[in-house]
Amino acid sequence: ISIYELELESNVAGLGIEESSLISILGKWHPEQKQSFRKGTRDFFTEDDRLFERWDERHIAQLQHEFLRFKNAMVLWTMHPWERDARLAKEALRKGQQAYGVLVEIACTRSSEELLGARRAYHSLFDHSIEEDVAVHVPGIERNLLVALVSSYRYEGPRVHEETARSEAKILHNAFKASDKKKPIEDEEVVRILTTRSKLHIKAISTHYKEFSSSDITEDLDTGFLLKQTLQCLYTPETYFSTVLDSALKDGADETTRETLTRVIVTEANNVDMKAIKEEYHQKYGVDLSEKINGVANGNYRDFLLTLVARGG
Repeated sequence: ISIYELELESNVAGLGIEESSLISILGKWHPEQKQSFRKGTRDFFTEDDRLFERWDERHIAQLQHEFLRFKNAMVLWTMHPWERDARLAKEALRKGQQAYGVLVEIACTRSSEELLGARRAYHSLFDHSIEEDVAVHVPGIERNLLVALVSSYRYEGPRVHEETARSEAKILHNAFKASDKKKPIEDEEVVRILTTRSKLHIKAISTHYKEFSSSDITEDLDTGFLLKQTLQCLYTPETYFSTVLDSALKDGADETTRETLTRVIVTEANNVDMKAIKEEYHQKYGVDLSEKINGVANGNYRDFLLTLVARGG
């Protein structure tokens, strides 16, 4: 295999495409070099019983995704944030249960005005309310929680009633530790608390929760993944975001998980939370987020992500 083929293989093997290198390499190839590449890279090409060489369909799809990453990141970055969140919510509903966390993320990490703006944008773009579409497309026990989350308009002032927070911490503890077959997500009081209380109030609840349990509030929710995401997004978003970023940067992550990298970096780049996310990521995984992205992503896509990460403090 020639040096050109080795360089090309290295450029398409990662997360993203080194576009300038590909232009330089492929533009110089002669027909015999292309043939040599096809013969020497059986991971990319297959041969049928007629000895016909053709691209492996899986690699065609992979490369299409790779080339789209930079484009998708640019499109999301230049969108109005309300439109961006509305489109992300619509796509999450299309993908189904595996993407419901995106709805939680939008509903719980945005300010009340930002969420209201996303709801207005959704209405304009799709001629439906987001509440309506969540109610129609989300089946089962998760529906009530998600409808209430996307419908919320939380108080954002500094006042927290500590006795109420303590009382509601006890309510949550009893629901999470209940011995009956009823799941916490089915408990109306749990849904009410998590979908109406301010983020400062939720933080106070998490503090008081330790009076009733030896575990952190999210540690008692091993069987309630959507509830755990909700709590993390409300009172420790840096924990939530660092976890999903690490999943997106792992080898072998599926395409839906990979898309998380673009979404989180683009949506959080202008927020003060980005500094907290970077600090949390380094503390949890022992490596700088920028260093991890630099080692996994390629090309213009990598450079764009690193530029956005650097904006966040």
